[in-house]
Amino acid sequence: MSAYKIEAGTAQHIGNRPQQNDRVALFTSAQAPGYVLAVLADGNTGAIGADQVLLTSKHLFDEFRAGDSSSLDRLRELLRAIALEAHEVIKMNPIAATAEPQSALALLILTPRGQAVWAHVGDARVYRFAGEACAMRSNDEAYIQHLVTEDKLPLEAAKKHRSSRLLSNALGNSFKAPFVSVGVHEGLQGGDAFMLCSDGLWMLFKDVELAAAVARNTPRQAAERLIGKAAERAQGKGDNCSMAIIKLVTPPKEAPGYTVQKMRRAV
Repeated sequence: MSAYKIEAGTAQHIGNRPQQNDRVALFTSAQAPGYVLAVLADGNTGAIGADQVLLTSKHLFDEFRAGDSSSLDRLRELLRAIALEAHEVIKMNPIAATAEPQSALALLILTPRGQAVWAHVGDARVYRFAGEACAMRSNDEAYIQHLVTEDKLPLEAAKKHRSSRLLSNALGNSFKAPFVSVGVHEGLQGGDAFMLCSDGLWMLFKDVELAAAVARNTPRQAAERLIGKAAERAQGKGDNCSMAIIKLVTPPKEAPGYTVQKMRRAV
């Protein structure tokens, strides 16, 4: 079992937008003790897509049974299932015929055996920090390669997928099924941390800035400072800003609450 405790929190700020379209949550499951699921969804035209991501995530995570041993393949498939099922349900929404609600997505599962499995679709991001260093940041490289190898697009065209409605990688896109990027890390330990965030945050910060803010503060303090700095840097043009921060903290060693006395010789 893992030799650390989890400190976690979520935070949101509307920025300079008329409404909050992001959704973020942390879930546990009665059928998977010790497992934690973090979810962040970034809706583009309203919050319909993001709301559906949270509903689907909680439903499928509640149904997940961990069993006697964790299987990384099963966890990868769970995250893919959440993304693909949310995508299909979003498309079935009656509003989708006119407004076409979409959502970016970031997911993270931590297991009681020191494992982490994450997935993302679109502009939501997953970070893994080791102390004040950024050890991993999800990006679009896998999707760009997919467009080149599977769709036979020129590399430069693939890199511009965000500007194309047809190629945009998002849940709810009626033109193209979402491409789900998945990653795994084992051997988690105290001092490691994760952040899921929307582009209203990560586009305004360097990786090392995010790592330092998380390492030096509690999740709540880090979120408050990052949101404040994001508002300052956005200069009145800030997007919705949302995040989930999960820190793995080594518990302090407890001093023994007893005294040792020499035993008398038995007679």
